[in-house]
This record gives sequence, C-alpha cells and structure tokens, in this order.
Amino acid sequence: MMSPDVRRLLWVRGLRAFGDGYVSLLLPLYLITLGLSPFQVGVIATGTLLGSGILTLLVGLHAYRFRYRTLLLMATALMMATGLGFAAVSDFWPLLVIAVVGTLNPSSGDVSVFLPLEQAVLARVVGDRQRTSVFARYSLVGALVGAVGALFAGFPEFLAGAMNIGVKPALQAMFVLYALLGLVSGLIYRKLPASLAVETDTPVAPLRQSKRIVYTLATLFSLDAFGGGFIVQSLLALWLFEKFQLSIVVTGAIFFWTGVLSAFSYLVAVRIANRIGLVNTMVFTHLPANALLLALPFVPDLPWVIVLLLVRSALSQMDVPTRSSYVMAVVSPGERAAAASITSVPRSLASAVSPLIAGYLLGLSSFGWPLLIAGSLKIAYDLLLLTTFRTVRPPEETTLRT
Repeated sequence: MMSPDVRRLLWVRGLRAFGDGYVSLLLPLYLITLGLSPFQVGVIATGTLLGSGILTLLVGLHAYRFRYRTLLLMATALMMATGLGFAAVSDFWPLLVIAVVGTLNPSSGDVSVFLPLEQAVLARVVGDRQRTSVFARYSLVGALVGAVGALFAGFPEFLAGAMNIGVKPALQAMFVLYALLGLVSGLIYRKLPASLAVETDTPVAPLRQSKRIVYTLATLFSLDAFGGGFIVQSLLALWLFEKFQLSIVVTGAIFFWTGVLSAFSYLVAVRIANRIGLVNTMVFTHLPANALLLALPFVPDLPWVIVLLLVRSALSQMDVPTRSSYVMAVVSPGERAAAASITSVPRSLASAVSPLIAGYLLGLSSFGWPLLIAGSLKIAYDLLLLTTFRTVRPPEETTLRT
C-alpha cells in the first residue's frame, strides 16, 4: 500500500502532466497564431528551459534550508502566474520574459522546479527495494496523464467551432486552465505534513561526499539533454506540422499514443532493471530508440513515421524512472534534493540552446536535421554512461551478477 503522501505527489504529478501534455503541443500553434516565426518559437522554447533550469538549480542547492512544502506551494503560485500571463500577453518580448521566469514546459518530460523536491520526498518515504518501483509509478502517472493531455490539445478546435469564436480565444482559455491546474496542485500540496519537509535537523552543505559522482552524472546528462533539446515535443510537433501539414487534432492523437506507450514502458523498465541493473537498463533501451531517431528524417511516408515514433516511444523513456532511482540510490540521504536538482537541471540548461538551433533549422528546411543531431548526441551519451558507471551499483544491486 502506498502512503498518503506518495498518493498526493502522484495526484499532483498527474495534474501537472496533463497541463504539460497539451501545452507542449499548443504552444507552437499558439505562438504561430500570434504571428511569431518558427525561429521565435524556438527562442521561447529555449527561454522556458533556461529559466526552469536556473530556478531548479537554485531551489535544489538551497532546499535543505527550507520546508519542501513551502517551496512546492511557491512553485504552484508561479505555475498559476505563468498560465495567466500567457493567456493575457501576445507580444514576443513579454512572452519571452514570462517563459523564462515561469513553469511552462515545451517537452514531454518533467523539467520543472517541482522535480527535485518531489523526488527527494519520494526517496525519503520508500525503502531501497521499493524505490525504483515507486519512481516508475511516478513516471507512469506523468506519461499516461500527459498522453491524455496531448489528446486534449484538440479541444480548442472543437471549442472554437462550438462557441463560434476564433482560435486565439480558445487557445488562451487553455492557458487559463493551466493556471487552474496549478491552483488545484497547491491545494493538494497543503496536505503534506511538515515532517516531510526537512531532510536533516542540522543544516549541511548541499553536496559533500557525493559531489564527484553527482557532477559526473550531471555532465553526462547534459550531453543527453542537449541532444534531447532538438526534439522537445513542441518542436517535434512543429516538424510534423511543416513536413506533413498535420492538424493539431491528428498530432495530438499521435502524441497520445506515444505517451501511452512511454507510460507502460516504465513498468517494463522496473522488471528489466531487477534483472540487469539500472545503468544497463538505461543504456540498452536508449540505444535502439536513438537509432530510430536517426532514421526518421529519411522516411517519406507519414504512416511509417508514425510507426517509428510509436516504437521509439516504447523504448526511449525507460531511462526516466531508472535514472531518477539511480541518482537517489548513489548519494547520501541529506544530499538527495541537491543531487536531484543538479542532475535534472541539465535537462533545462543544456537543452536550452537546442530548441533555438532546431527552430532555425526547421525554418530553413523540413528535412529533419534536428532529429539527426539529437540521435547522434544521445547515442554518444549512452556509450559514455555505460563505460563510466557500469560498475557503480546501488545498494539493491549488490546481489546481481556482474
């Protein structure tokens, strides 16, 4: 049985994933509707990742000084402000400012300030042997509800037709809904007990004995994140819009099914990790997924592109719960929030430049150069991770065969 605190965190993870699921697809369409160019769309996607990374890093490094519940409530307030800001503003520069300081997520994964705080709390309330399973459920909820959110991205088109209003007001209403999701998340966070708010009674430096391993992991994750930034969901959707002239309804349906496959792959990842270990699971499921990414630009027919995207989604995200569990396992308990922050921040900071380049490349050609670059960089990351950390095992793997 899961504890009430774990269930609360899973509920909030689902609410945020639902908002991220439709916002990541509607964001490029909304910005294009406002008259922005593909390059400007890439700039704003970069701004969201850059701002999230900086904020996540600051929170992770100083979380031990504050109560986690307080920080989580502050994050939901920022989420509400972000949604209302995007609904009210239509000019490029104000939107860029809101993107940088807000919580908007242009990718299919969680790259927000919520992540290190929630992971630190989860790692405290479960044992070593249950940790990977709980993180898999956490990722499962995020991916599955995020897939429903992607499907919901077609709702503005229905709303515009049913109420006889323009597309722009319908899209603005979705950002207001995003703000309301932040409000509900805050109400759930308020029920977390204060006893879960502090890792230790004695303030310590954010990282001490785990510094070397955390910084090495962060460096490798940076390479993976830089490659992943070329294919954040907003820009992958933009590639499909431009190359195949897809509607938002069809695109939403595609990302719904990719999200569903990713979600259930998390449960498979737990079984694989129990047999071959966390690092091997991360690498040997990631490599074939990245090979498929390299093939996508050369496929001229939409049905086969969809097939490759679906197969890739069943493999590419198995490293999400295993990576989170691995980081929490190889650092000391008092350093978990800082470790989660420092190793997750690369998914924002290192990937912040990539959407800018990808938007520029998509403005020049619909061939899919961002996908080729992403696949190559992510394969290099897989090989480096395997050679560097194959022998660094978490406590529950001490009985696994070498």
